[in-house]
Amino acid sequence: MLLERIYDEDLAQASYFIGCQAKGQALVVDPRRDLEVYLALAAKHGMEIVAVTETHIHADYLSGTRELTAATGAKMYVSDEGRPDWTYSELFDDAVRMKDGHQISLGNITVEAVHTPGHTPEHLSFLITDGAQSDEPGFMLTGDFVFAGDLGRPDLLDEAAGFVDTRFQGAKDLFASLRDKFLTLPDYVQVHPAHGSGSACGKALGAIPASTVGYERHFSWWSQYLKANDEQGFIDELLSGQPDAHAYFGRMKVQNKVGPAISGKLPELVEYSNSDLKAELQQDTVIFVDTRNNREVHSGTVPRSLNVPGLEKAASYGAWVYNPEKEDRPLVLLASSRAEANQLRDHLMRVGIDRVQGFTTSLDGLELMAPKLVQPEELENSAHSMLLDVRNKTEYSAGHIPGSEQLSGGRVMWHLDQLPAPGTGTIVTYCQSGVRNSVAASALRREGYDVAELEGSYNAWVADSAHVPVMS
Repeated sequence: MLLERIYDEDLAQASYFIGCQAKGQALVVDPRRDLEVYLALAAKHGMEIVAVTETHIHADYLSGTRELTAATGAKMYVSDEGRPDWTYSELFDDAVRMKDGHQISLGNITVEAVHTPGHTPEHLSFLITDGAQSDEPGFMLTGDFVFAGDLGRPDLLDEAAGFVDTRFQGAKDLFASLRDKFLTLPDYVQVHPAHGSGSACGKALGAIPASTVGYERHFSWWSQYLKANDEQGFIDELLSGQPDAHAYFGRMKVQNKVGPAISGKLPELVEYSNSDLKAELQQDTVIFVDTRNNREVHSGTVPRSLNVPGLEKAASYGAWVYNPEKEDRPLVLLASSRAEANQLRDHLMRVGIDRVQGFTTSLDGLELMAPKLVQPEELENSAHSMLLDVRNKTEYSAGHIPGSEQLSGGRVMWHLDQLPAPGTGTIVTYCQSGVRNSVAASALRREGYDVAELEGSYNAWVADSAHVPVMS
């Protein structure tokens, strides 16, 4: 049996390639939309991708299940569990809809669906048995059910999909799934989750790529509550301190439920001359994306451009500042090469941003402006209508600048009603070090707000011993 983990550091998301080497057949679980990595693995091992599935309707990225099925002719499998009001649409009518206990066979390998609700009502985990070695399962792909050291949050239907108070039933379901499904497995069963450290799908995900049932049984934060059969204590702890859910999660949830559009073969990106790009920017027919870090951006950037710093978090930050439900102007990227531009496009596709049209390799000849900055020592005497902390609420509670209001960077553009109207004063923004601040500030400037970024952000402000943060 071949079991490969494909990990996206940007979204802290893992998909899995399971192959029977004897029969040359493979299954991909939780694929993303840029497919080359799966096709390359299949070619490398001389395998055919015959099946594609996913653990649940995802909220943090746009699923590649339909895309990979269309590209390979593989059979598609999706969950048929959960409530009637939250099931896959008719675009999945060609898929096999799985109930608890459904099995997918790949030669000697058996992949069994296990209904593990809690994170979402329809959530499935997959027990894998390598029949060439054993007649008992040795691996479990847990999706967003059990992570290394943590559990999938049960509040995303509330936070991202507009439901009300589903988190409480979700937490109860998660307790039951642990008790009745997960903890009934032998300690040696390996646990392979769909997310790692940095994901907003849980609050304390471990950085290690895998765990075991035994390790989680004995050392996870939740184990004490299961041992004591303390459901209420478990629910209280699970629901407290969850990170802010990014607003784009709601779009991902709906699109993944309905069925993401199939992109197929992508057109070649246009390499712009800066004279042509300058003309299009003046006509406001394209949106420029400055991919440099905040320090470089502060030295001068294209007016009304969006800052999406670097390849590493392009999907995460791109989804903060560009909403394809409201904006259809194409994006032109600053990239060092065509290869990097293609990689950036791949990342943006993972969150449903499909309108990348071209790139340029320099800013030469383009009109530039320097973003407004406020030095930490000048903040107290600066005139501003709002001091905005764009960190998560947990960071804000641990210490913030007096008088600041919190609205995380991933939610700002969806909650402009919480800000003073454009033209009514300057908004001073800050995060921890300045990276997230530059992203959010660029989007606010594009919307017409007068924004001044706190230079060095909270780290620079709190470094002055005369500054006393507020703890809450």
